[in-house]
Amino acid sequence: MNIVIDNMNISYNDIGEGTPVLLLHGWGSSKEVYGGIIKTLSGRCRLVALDFPGCGNSEIMNNPWTLDDYSNFVLKFMDAVGLENPIMMGHSHGGRVTLYMTATGMVDPPKIVLLDAAGLIPKKSLKQKFRAKSFKAIKRVLTLPVVRNFSSSLLEKARRHYGSADYNAAPEVLRKTLVSLVNTDIRDVLPNIKCPSLLIWGENDTATPLEDAKTIEKLISDSGLCVIKGTGHFSFCEKPYEANAIINSFI
Repeated sequence: MNIVIDNMNISYNDIGEGTPVLLLHGWGSSKEVYGGIIKTLSGRCRLVALDFPGCGNSEIMNNPWTLDDYSNFVLKFMDAVGLENPIMMGHSHGGRVTLYMTATGMVDPPKIVLLDAAGLIPKKSLKQKFRAKSFKAIKRVLTLPVVRNFSSSLLEKARRHYGSADYNAAPEVLRKTLVSLVNTDIRDVLPNIKCPSLLIWGENDTATPLEDAKTIEKLISDSGLCVIKGTGHFSFCEKPYEANAIINSFI
């Protein structure tokens, strides 16, 4: 299915009937990541999963977005498809949007499900701090007026060398969006969340470490953490039977 939101053609799935559930995917992923969960819940839930702009089959935005932009976009999407007061489920970046919208009162869901969710700025290792400072120093030199006209290819090589895989794979508008998102820490608003909150996390997640999950669990009063042993950032895909059973029980 497709719908136009803010002049962008947005792809989404709308499957099943019953309790409404909105599923938000992670950075660089798509709605297809939720296939197993949708199959598990479709007998008793209306499951709506979208592709964020620039992901899956949705058109890309013209300008870089902030977390507020994503949240406002989700509100417009919910209104356009007639999705009222759904359970919110989000993986990684989708979890960040879910947390922020709930904590700031943009939505008041009956429950939320967080799958290896983002939203906290991780502590950088000495190696990561060194790489960041090195790139900033190189960028300052290569953007000086005297060399700017001759240095674009060198700057791009530096970006590829120092940037993450997600950063390097993204077009410029998404690169700037990613920088904004990873520098936004939402832990201060998380105590505002009062609805039942399920956290499912991979034991070996390196993108959003298990320590983040423990922090989020402490900050949300009515929350519980389930750790999937031997899995990483896509824990619910790596061990779907275990994750789907937990989600099915919670829903």
